[in-house]
Amino acid sequence: MPDIDSLKESKNYYLDIPAKNEPFFLKGSGALDWGMQNRLSRIFRADTGRTVMLAVDHGYFQGPTSGLERMDVNIVPLLPYADALMLTRGALRSTMPSTFERGIVMRASGGPSILRELSNEQIAVDIEDGIRMNVAAMAVQVFIGAEGETQSIHNMTRLVDAGYRYGIPVLGVTAVGKNMTRDARYFRLACRMCAELGANFVKTYYVEEDFETVTASCPVPIVMAGGKKLPELEALTMAYKAVSEGAAGVDMGRNIFQSEAPVAMIQAVRKVVHELMPPKDAYELYLTLKNEGKK
Repeated sequence: MPDIDSLKESKNYYLDIPAKNEPFFLKGSGALDWGMQNRLSRIFRADTGRTVMLAVDHGYFQGPTSGLERMDVNIVPLLPYADALMLTRGALRSTMPSTFERGIVMRASGGPSILRELSNEQIAVDIEDGIRMNVAAMAVQVFIGAEGETQSIHNMTRLVDAGYRYGIPVLGVTAVGKNMTRDARYFRLACRMCAELGANFVKTYYVEEDFETVTASCPVPIVMAGGKKLPELEALTMAYKAVSEGAAGVDMGRNIFQSEAPVAMIQAVRKVVHELMPPKDAYELYLTLKNEGKK
């Protein structure tokens, strides 16, 4: 039993200091439960409000694409520089060290390969498996304007319902098919639909014209998709423009792991995203780190 005789009466209630409850730092996330906010803070840095997500989930429909043939060799060395990791549950369990402490964004949709109609996806991961793997968020592809548009929207809303039940945020990923227009008008539609139907953050592509209208009209954070492999300076420039025009970071894959020096590239991307380092300076940093890595 505790010695209640030695207890001192509380005296200092700090009556001169108003009670504080600091608002959550992330756009559109102030009304979320504590658990969802905590998980989002494992993806986005509180000091900048932005993230460098490393996307390595391509194998779920492309197989062993270039740069992902051996994830234990090519991807694990990049983990110290990533704020979050976007991948499949198979890759996480088989390859990634369980000591990784930052955010895991789990690919939750899937089905067809690149040989079939990609929009014919289903939910491919049970929410309980996401809980078992302690993920920070679950991602679902949304095909606005494609054959499987309605089905993909239903996939997302089902995942959103489960996510709110268990406190796991959902990332809506806007997909663009071969015959779909890549412009601000389309992405304003796709991103806004994802947010309106419950996605807690959205991944979409950068467009040169009016990208700021895409980020401004979306009430939740937008993360820029890296897309196809570009020369390093072009990729850094695209990332700089995206965050300067309202993106809450990037989710890059091929522009990092297909680079000639992936470890150097992800560090340069971090400088752009979190410090708004000008692209030319970031490219010089990339070259310096690349040369150091050869020694």
